[in-house]
Amino acid sequence: MCLAVPAHVVELRSDQRARVDLDGLELEIRTDLVPEVAPGQYVIVHPGYALTILDEKAAEETLRLLREVFTTENTESTERETRNPRAG
Repeated sequence: MCLAVPAHVVELRSDQRARVDLDGLELEIRTDLVPEVAPGQYVIVHPGYALTILDEKAAEETLRLLREVFTTENTESTERETRNPRAG
């Protein structure tokens, strides 16, 4: 399964590239599919490419939900390991 996630465009660079902030992780991506993108906008990113521009409200809500899912998964994983420690 593949996952595309919202990222905030921080800076446009040459050769259809941009620097984005993906919830604290800065990456360089390609913007070939969204040449009209501007700094300050959000884009949906999938394997290094911006696929589409996303409005800020939808981007923030998606990021909040992803944080919630990952936090819940990490908490459940830690609880499972605590209940069933591996024999060392």
